[in-house]
Amino acid sequence: MYTVFSTFDVPAEKAEEVIDIYRNRSRIVDEAPGFVDFYLLQNDKNAGEITVQLFFESKESYLEWVRGEDFKKIHDLEKKYPDQELAQIVPKVGQFKVVAR
Repeated sequence: MYTVFSTFDVPAEKAEEVIDIYRNRSRIVDEAPGFVDFYLLQNDKNAGEITVQLFFESKESYLEWVRGEDFKKIHDLEKKYPDQELAQIVPKVGQFKVVAR
């Protein structure tokens, strides 16, 4: 299994707005070959720190998703988000092979 984390900081007063965006996400990734699960995490001590966590069956299935048109479509929409402060945030991305459960 393979997991990818995208962590970003938003102003604390906008955290709920961002959470709502993900609660109402398109779910296109859910249909990607090899997709396993999605989590949205909020730091318990810093409300503005949000992490998106995706699980795929393998690194190859994740890379297939990233190279596909649906990935590009979703990320192009983010750039057009009306709140430009949020649209300009660049996440810190980590990619990990799951080695034990």
